[in-house]
Amino acid sequence: MTKLIDRATAHFEEILSQGLKGPIKVPEWDCDVYYKPSSTMAEEAKIIELTQQGKSTEALVQTLVAKARDKEGTLLFEASDKVRLMRAVDPAVILTVVTSMNADAEATEDALGN
Repeated sequence: MTKLIDRATAHFEEILSQGLKGPIKVPEWDCDVYYKPSSTMAEEAKIIELTQQGKSTEALVQTLVAKARDKEGTLLFEASDKVRLMRAVDPAVILTVVTSMNADAEATEDALGN
């Protein structure tokens, strides 16, 4: 008999194996942004914690740092870029990119019946 944890981890591996989503065209940055359709609970915990602390802007930036990738799947930003993203990047562009990521993720969940 298969344990529930084995089925649960197999399900998540299936989601991750779907590859990258995108591209999100970002003309202001002259690039395309790709992203994984899901993230780990550890990554989500950081974003949830920031949101619960009323730091929604920082949560958006954390989402961008954790998810934004190039076509090969390499992260576009490092954790150390967070301060510069918060202080020296157009917030409207960050909001557009993260909103596109979240909208696509919600559409995927709806299609899967989750």
